[in-house]
Amino acid sequence: MKLLRRNPWLIVLGLACLMFATGCQSKHHDIVSFLKAHEHEVSAIEYRVGIPDVIEISAPQVLEIDRVRQTIRPDGKIALRLLGPVKVVGMTEKEIAAKITRLLEPYYEDPKVQVRVTRHLSKRIYLAGQVMGGNGNGMNQGGGVVADNWTAMPYTGRDTVLDVLANGGMSFIAWRNKVQVIRSSPQEEERRKIVVDIDRMIRTGDTSQNVLLQPNDIVLVPPTPLGWLGLRVQEVLFPFQPVIQAYNTPANLIDSTEEYQNEDD
Repeated sequence: MKLLRRNPWLIVLGLACLMFATGCQSKHHDIVSFLKAHEHEVSAIEYRVGIPDVIEISAPQVLEIDRVRQTIRPDGKIALRLLGPVKVVGMTEKEIAAKITRLLEPYYEDPKVQVRVTRHLSKRIYLAGQVMGGNGNGMNQGGGVVADNWTAMPYTGRDTVLDVLANGGMSFIAWRNKVQVIRSSPQEEERRKIVVDIDRMIRTGDTSQNVLLQPNDIVLVPPTPLGWLGLRVQEVLFPFQPVIQAYNTPANLIDSTEEYQNEDD
């Protein structure tokens, strides 16, 4: 008890560890529920284009549209030579190809058309928490740990938790075995959240938790208990940072001057 009274930070650290350890566990039935909620979508995901995705058309027999790239307009259509406006929003690559093929049949015999999405711009996945910042190292310009970062990544229909974290990166205080996947929805009964142990997945190769993501999913990377404590200390010291920097500047200037003079000698 005397030790705790002398070191109140131990109490804070203990509470933080307890909070993180008990509040973020996912049981097997939680993961099953998370996946079953959208099983009809996950089992055979095909990306449906939206505004302003970019598609490319391949039709070797039809020079008017072969290798043409089109951005889906605000009205959900693309404009093609010979065919004019064609509504494609909400369709898959195969469905668009089939529609263009039907429109070409009065002009060409057995036209062959393929379509692929070259830029996924209409849907997003969000990566938040202890992830890499704009400078790519999870640190701010002053050298302190950034409390939270946010980034939006294109949704392609084939994105998993590992894909997002590999592309986005995590800071050095990221709690890798407590990564949360949050399936957002305006309807409360459709919202889901699970905890994914990234360290275990990488260590054992067990990818059963490497769930396939949906548009607007949030991947949240919390800090470790010690990292969380460091962030709280940083918040307390934040108002005093200008004073500390002003105090350190003369000392750094003196050190630099002495080093420069030593080199001249």
